[in-house]
Amino acid sequence: MGVSYVRVGDVMQTSLHLIDGLVSVQEAVEAMQRHGVSTLVIERRHDGDEYGFVTVNEIAERVVAVNRSLTRTSVYEVMDKPTLTLNPAMNVKYAIRLLSQLGLRRALVAEENGLLGLVTLRDMVLSYARVEGAKSTSAED
Repeated sequence: MGVSYVRVGDVMQTSLHLIDGLVSVQEAVEAMQRHGVSTLVIERRHDGDEYGFVTVNEIAERVVAVNRSLTRTSVYEVMDKPTLTLNPAMNVKYAIRLLSQLGLRRALVAEENGLLGLVTLRDMVLSYARVEGAKSTSAED
């Protein structure tokens, strides 16, 4: 019998956009616009470091809403770090549960050999619902 669940690796976005944490929020926003994304991954500074995220939400809440300067605020001041990292083989049902328990909307996906992608709660829920809907439809046939 084949795998009857969706894995995190099946729904992850593999096109990641990394940025240095020392750049300004203005530069991060420009990178988001250039790449058409709302999330940037913050590069690790060394092997003992962890990845971070900066999203449009963090910029809105931690910079714009509190009247901080986009050009004088560094990404590292407003990013989320460390980020949750999931294994690509994990069932999205459990990944959804984990992110929900932690109040998170996204996580990185990695294996021993490095960073593979990014997964969002939205993408996982939609893929989970699609599979569950297909199961109930085929059960009715």
